Amino acid sequence: MQRSAKLTLAILALVCTLPIIASYLAFYVWQPHTTMNYGELIQPAPLPDARLNGLAGQPAVDRGALNGHWTLVYAGSGDCRAACGEALYAMRQSRLAQGKEMGRVARLWLVTDDVTPTPGVIQQHPELRIARGHPAWIASLPAAEREAHLFLVDPLGNVMMRFPAQPDVKLVIKDLQRLLKYSGLG
Repeated sequence: MQRSAKLTLAILALVCTLPIIASYLAFYVWQPHTTMNYGELIQPAPLPDARLNGLAGQPAVDRGALNGHWTLVYAGSGDCRAACGEALYAMRQSRLAQGKEMGRVARLWLVTDDVTPTPGVIQQHPELRIARGHPAWIASLPAAEREAHLFLVDPLGNVMMRFPAQPDVKLVIKDLQRLLKYSGLG
């Protein structure tokens, strides 16, 4: 073989193997440490079929009522103080910011104790479903029995994302926009 043919073969082999080497390095060596989502993705877990008693004159809530909607669920005390108020505000604003897609988003306040929310708090959040938390529901929401959190339930009834108790509203809106844009569900 002539020298120029050997050089051409070597360059061709290098060009063909370079993407394989680059993909190996990108996957095993240079893994990104940041994610695009604000909420913490959790292992999807289905909500139980237990029925929740409605509060403040609202009807009972069962899991089937959540099907077909992305549902923001706040699990916390009925004694709504600053953190609770911020979470309910974030839920309301996140839904309203979706514009024409806001019909795909529902909201549920899962009261985890025996305190009934005050009428003033309820009036500030129209279309918010409020229900007394059933032990099976609280157990299906990771860490809900220890502290208040904001959860996202997919249209199939699976808990799939958790936000902090005092979420950054703009980042929650961004997560929801991304989900609604790329999801055909709900």
